[in-house]
Amino acid sequence: MTDPNAGTPTAPEAASTDAPDRTPGASNPDGPKPSGGPKPGGGPKPGGGPKPGGGPKPGAGTKPGVPGPGSPRPGGSAGAKPHPTASHVPTVVPTVAPASDPSKFGRVDDDGTAWVKTADGERQIGSWQAGDAAEGLAHFGRRYDDLATEVGLLEARLTSGTGDAKKTKAAASALLASLPTAAVIGDLDLLARRLDAVVEHSDAAAAVAKHEKELERAEHTARKEALAAEAEQIGSESTQWKQAGDRLREILDEWKTIRGVDRKIDDALWKRYSKARENFNRRRGAHFADLDRERGAAKTRKEELVERAKALSSSTDWGPTAAAFRDLLVEWKASGRAPRDADDALWKNFKAAQDVFFSARNAAASERDAEFEANAEAKEALLAKTHIDPSKDLDAARSALRDLQDKWDAIGKVPREKMQDLEGKLRAIEKSVHDAVESQWRRSDPEAVARAAQFRERVAQFEDQAAKATAAGKTKDAERALAQAQQWREWADAAESAVDEL
Repeated sequence: MTDPNAGTPTAPEAASTDAPDRTPGASNPDGPKPSGGPKPGGGPKPGGGPKPGGGPKPGAGTKPGVPGPGSPRPGGSAGAKPHPTASHVPTVVPTVAPASDPSKFGRVDDDGTAWVKTADGERQIGSWQAGDAAEGLAHFGRRYDDLATEVGLLEARLTSGTGDAKKTKAAASALLASLPTAAVIGDLDLLARRLDAVVEHSDAAAAVAKHEKELERAEHTARKEALAAEAEQIGSESTQWKQAGDRLREILDEWKTIRGVDRKIDDALWKRYSKARENFNRRRGAHFADLDRERGAAKTRKEELVERAKALSSSTDWGPTAAAFRDLLVEWKASGRAPRDADDALWKNFKAAQDVFFSARNAAASERDAEFEANAEAKEALLAKTHIDPSKDLDAARSALRDLQDKWDAIGKVPREKMQDLEGKLRAIEKSVHDAVESQWRRSDPEAVARAAQFRERVAQFEDQAAKATAAGKTKDAERALAQAQQWREWADAAESAVDEL
């Protein structure tokens, strides 16, 4: 018959499903062989094949029909609850059967004939010739317990959802088909109902498992699609070469952990990732190839700049040459980077040429500064002995100023830090003389004098008009003329005052 242990659960599963410590078909090897009728264990053996849970074989001394110490009850669970199933799947709860009592479901006659009672009536299952009738009844009861244990395992497997529902259904169907010929004594009708329940609910469990597998596959497919899309974005857009390369490797590591995607879809997604990675590697290679060419060109330009800097390093035309070096530095920065080793060496050569020139210029400047310091002291002494007062004698002050300016220019340049102070003192003297000259010129300005005289003439004209209007009895005209005469008189006074102040 079909092996009822197809899809046998793992050791932990079997340990939680009440496998008894008995082996079906046990007989006394030393006693006489059974004779007449079916032999014990004849026909299909429900307990055939690997024993559930791989437990130890039964030990001697076990009372007939009573499980050994510590043995789980047939069809039940020793303290371990079955795993919950999805809420929309009917739950098959393993039946916890009491200790087997074969006397309720069958008998062994004194001649060794074994009978089992079912709803369909009583049927002969074999004969027992290895001992008395009680031992035979216990023997067939133990075989029933083994069969009940197998049913309990199938129930537990279906309830936990850890086994293959299709295999569970096949095993249950095979056991169900073997019941009419099973050489056991026990409640076969109960086993039939339990097996019917397993068969009935296996399809629902298989549907749930299929749905969950589809959901898991969809989730894993979505994860790989997201990784492929990210890789494509990196491959076509990213220029952060180091970070992007590291991320592509991380995507590959994560990719390897995702299982259960449809093979065709997985292959298509892998091609997308692989193409994106190749695109990124191609762009990165092109970038660094361009960078190498640019750095080669930069090296050539900087070598030319080094030669030009060396040619300028011996110049003593300080101002223009310093400006030329500044221009060379601007070109250097615009040239870009050469290969690192070459760039560092070229910069050292360029800077060495610069240092030669600027060291020479600084030495010349130091010598010049010593000369300028003496000039500053001479100008301080010149200012100290020069006294110019334009308020007393303007012509003498102007002559003294010209003499001061000639001597000042003859002394020459002074240090930059003293230039502003000394020039300020000279400018103050020049301003005092210039202001005195301007004041004298304004006082003698013929235009200002003539303008004041014209204002007085206008005053006289309006006063004459007022007198004539009064004589003619035109009072309003006389008042208006007098008001205008007063306005012009004020302007004339102001003009004359300005000339007097000059």
